[in-house]
Amino acid sequence: MRSKVMSAEAAAELIECGSAVGMSGFTGSGYPKAVPTALAQRIDAKHAAGRPFRVKVWTGASTGPELDGALAKVDAIEFRLPYNSDPTVRDKINRGAMDYIDMHLSQVAPVAWQGFLGPLDTAVIECTAIKEDGSLVPSTSVGNNKTWLDRARQIIIEVNNWQNTDLEGMHDIYYGTALPPNRVPIPLTRADDRIGQTTLRCDPNKVVAVVETHAPDRNLPFTQPDEVAYKIAGHIIEFLRHEVAKGRLPAELLPIQSGVGNIPNAVLTGLLDAPFENMTSYTEVVQDGMLDLLDTGKLRMASATAFSLSPDAAQKLNADISRYRNKIILRPQEISNHPEVVRRLGCLAMNGLIEADIYGNVNSTHVMGSRIQNGIGGSGDFARNAYVSIFMTPSTAKGGKISAIVPHASHVDHITQDVQVIVTEYGLADLRGLSPKQRAELIINNCAHPDYRPMLIDYYQRAKQHSFGMHAPTLLDEALSWHQRYIDSGTMMA
Repeated sequence: MRSKVMSAEAAAELIECGSAVGMSGFTGSGYPKAVPTALAQRIDAKHAAGRPFRVKVWTGASTGPELDGALAKVDAIEFRLPYNSDPTVRDKINRGAMDYIDMHLSQVAPVAWQGFLGPLDTAVIECTAIKEDGSLVPSTSVGNNKTWLDRARQIIIEVNNWQNTDLEGMHDIYYGTALPPNRVPIPLTRADDRIGQTTLRCDPNKVVAVVETHAPDRNLPFTQPDEVAYKIAGHIIEFLRHEVAKGRLPAELLPIQSGVGNIPNAVLTGLLDAPFENMTSYTEVVQDGMLDLLDTGKLRMASATAFSLSPDAAQKLNADISRYRNKIILRPQEISNHPEVVRRLGCLAMNGLIEADIYGNVNSTHVMGSRIQNGIGGSGDFARNAYVSIFMTPSTAKGGKISAIVPHASHVDHITQDVQVIVTEYGLADLRGLSPKQRAELIINNCAHPDYRPMLIDYYQRAKQHSFGMHAPTLLDEALSWHQRYIDSGTMMA
């Protein structure tokens, strides 16, 4: 391996035009930082000389500015999967300048193994160390790294010595997955079970470059949750208290899954003062609020595939990671998001949304039906299989010009059968056991902003009179009129 140590610029020369590159990284953690930047500079020079050069980029989820941002700014990405949060990439996707596949995160590795994505030419993986046996100590995310290392024709390793060496031992890399008909049950029955090994296997014969780096992950800081976020968190915590009182949840709750963002983080913060002890989490990412819960002991352990921390929390973790090593498990995302495991454990899923319609269909990905925001991420993996599936959002966006509760969702990621609870700052709608019309009345009355509530009531009443059918009354000529009104006039308000 020492003979393969080289500069990032030399390693980038080994990546060919048109190739598929599997990069480590998940929510801005554990992504390669030097080689993608060097590759972007190389491609920029090629373009300046009039020579075409683009690559296909596969990752675990979103990454950081040195990867997605650097490559997108020089028009280096022709194809991207399975999730994105970079604004330049988003703009190129929405202008049709980049092909993009939005995928359930649990499905990426199986689809790659099935060959539907084509061959993987190069894997570029960040780790914290290379062991004597050639195995890799993972960094702050696992994501799809196992699959990229197994599938790639050649491997480039970034060894980042900024990351604390005490990360070793935190990971649980399971190698028992297989495609049908050879698939066997995953032997995981509790959120804190360890079923794999602490390192990633890596064929040294495929390694063509080792690049030494010293750079932190770059996650954006969480903005302080506002009054709306805390109201939403309060409704959810009161709901969980009610479920415990009714005997539908144990006193320590069931494993918590939380999406990324300020509102989910506000919920986690709210759990600090809630009457729940000895909790566990089985989720995608460890956020700031989970570290706080681990510090107090209210959260016993957290299982995820990556960290998604503010810069301050990342520094805190890196400085004191040995204290968290036995409380946090990082797994491949095909395990952290595995639908059967999620259902087996009975996770409590809490995810955000862009809009929900009056029957409980949820749009998590597209603004005005066709403009991708980020992607479905893991919300679908958890929502359909959760013990309780909760979606939360402020009731309006763009200063009240957009209602999050609409007559008909302009795009549907989670059908009404997968959505059990919807929450805004105005209230919570528990939709379990309700017919479509009962759901509509509860969502309108409990969740819609008061400024939009009369409009929704008016639409719903007229739909009951003039709809083609009465199971889920819909006025086809008006169902998406609110979205068109916003596009035409800048507001959904009539």
